[in-house]
Amino acid sequence: MSESADIAVIGLAVMGQNLILNMNDHGYKVVAYNRTVEKTKAFMNGPAKDTAIIGADTLEALVASLSVPRKIMLMVKAGAAIDAVIADLTPLLEPGDIIIDGGNSNFEDSERRATSLHDLGFLFVGSGVSGGEEGARNGPSLMPGGHKAAWPHLKPIFQAIAAKTDSGEPCCDWVGDGGAGHFVKMVHNGIEYGDMQLICEAYDFMKSAIGMDNEAMRQTFSNWNKGDLDSYLIEITADILGFQENGGYVVDTILDRAGQKGTGKWTGINALELGIPLTLIGEAVFARALSAIKEERVNASQILKGPEVGNSLAADDWIDSLGQALFAAKIISYTQGYMLMRAAADEYQWDLNYGAIAQMWRGGCIIRSAFLDDIKAAYDKNPALDNLLLDDYFRDRIHETQTCWRRVIGEATTRGIPVPAMSSALSFYDGYRSARLPANLLQAQRDYFGAHTYQKVNGDDSWHHTDWIGSGSSVSSSTYDA
Repeated sequence: MSESADIAVIGLAVMGQNLILNMNDHGYKVVAYNRTVEKTKAFMNGPAKDTAIIGADTLEALVASLSVPRKIMLMVKAGAAIDAVIADLTPLLEPGDIIIDGGNSNFEDSERRATSLHDLGFLFVGSGVSGGEEGARNGPSLMPGGHKAAWPHLKPIFQAIAAKTDSGEPCCDWVGDGGAGHFVKMVHNGIEYGDMQLICEAYDFMKSAIGMDNEAMRQTFSNWNKGDLDSYLIEITADILGFQENGGYVVDTILDRAGQKGTGKWTGINALELGIPLTLIGEAVFARALSAIKEERVNASQILKGPEVGNSLAADDWIDSLGQALFAAKIISYTQGYMLMRAAADEYQWDLNYGAIAQMWRGGCIIRSAFLDDIKAAYDKNPALDNLLLDDYFRDRIHETQTCWRRVIGEATTRGIPVPAMSSALSFYDGYRSARLPANLLQAQRDYFGAHTYQKVNGDDSWHHTDWIGSGSSVSSSTYDA
């Protein structure tokens, strides 16, 4: 093969194939490779037939076909498989060549790979790719991070194939060093967990409290998609609720046991490590875990009683309140996600552009929504904004919607309808706006049983210990901030 191709993609599952076809559509010559040669041949004789795409049977042929610096994108299963491909590739490459991991990798793996490949003279990019197979084919959201020296070589390709905003801006920009790209993708997925759970709670309220049928719910979600809640997930929820096969609604035939691939869990774990109260996303992950114990729940439903439920609520009295509650909780979901990214930027010394991240999520990805324009505007206005809730727009919207938010949660609680994400979001909001929390008592308890010490409200930064039982030691334990 001659050295003429612009980029190679390793891994011909649906995402890899669609990204290759997308690149080809935008005029880039792409080399396709899969460890199983038959899969490469099937792709070349199928979707890639009569295109400029080049099929490679070996890694040596793939490398020989690329112009320098070589750009090789891995679309293989996260974890050991990526390390194995990198180990096979590096002996064939030259210093300055670029390896891109486009899989759903843990950001810590990307940090490690960036360091190890830099030591070998190679450039590494860990890029979040969101939008599923449709996004990969027609325009995904791309979140690249790693060695910035690679970005000028990748920028034309990535921004060409990325989704575009309504004003034509690409939903792709450089995120930051090391594992920053995959960290931002992880937070995206965590927010996705939160958004989906909030929508499910609204659906359950409609069904259980108001008694709406699928068509009425479909119409409600369709109407919401024309206003503040305009988003991909609201749009597909309307489609799902209206979809029928064999004369019945498909959604009603699906078992209420949710799966997960782990990125929501990663987001929660990292929030705990960084001391960020990511309560809504945490509850969304736990809600999936609770759904998974289906048999146990069925048994419990025969034993445990809830409140006596009265008549169904009137839709006209509650749909607007429910929509406002959903919007308010959505603000909290993004607020917490951005808090986590700010904390990670401080911890890992990343220079994150928060407005640009909102733009990356504006199109192509699962959480794309009109709402993100307001987040971008907030950070464009004040790049150092401490918290989304302190922006004028979001402050005013929370003030406008919180009465309905509280009303819906109160009614759901009275009726025994679980709303873990929506209610945890409200508890976070009430905690965040409280100048004083009961943690003084908690710290006293810690000092009582463990001599963990405390600080006083008089502004003195020193730590104190009280001999609460009159016979204790004056020796205190060490302390730390979460």
